[in-house]
Amino acid sequence: MPQRGGWHGGRSHLEIHAQWRDLAHMNETPDYQSLETPLLFTDAAAHKVRELIAEEDNPRLNLRVYISGGGCSGFQYGFTFDEQRAEDDLAVLKDGVTLLVDPLSLQYLMGAEVDYTENLHGAQFVIRNPNAKTTCGCGSSFTV
Repeated sequence: MPQRGGWHGGRSHLEIHAQWRDLAHMNETPDYQSLETPLLFTDAAAHKVRELIAEEDNPRLNLRVYISGGGCSGFQYGFTFDEQRAEDDLAVLKDGVTLLVDPLSLQYLMGAEVDYTENLHGAQFVIRNPNAKTTCGCGSSFTV
């Protein structure tokens, strides 16, 4: 049987979330060291990050995804470029670019997918988060 490609072995964010859930049911504390792929970084998102880094003319930039309090649903997603990587950051390398997530934010993003979409509503980075119980209409805030 041929191998599925990609850094996540071709597994969907639902398969990764199921692995996280199974660990939780075994009374283990799931963390990014115990999971093969705690977060999916899609080809489309990596491609867009690479374009934006080229526009900034700074190859040391990484995309940082974080969670903060606020928004209409309690928590909100944030995206920023960052040259610094903390020792305990999760770093996901994809097609020559790096996605960073701090451990506090990662606990809310386990099994999520970071994607980039372009459609009639515009172009934006999107997080598909299986941990979010509800999300606001704009998709940038959520509750757990």
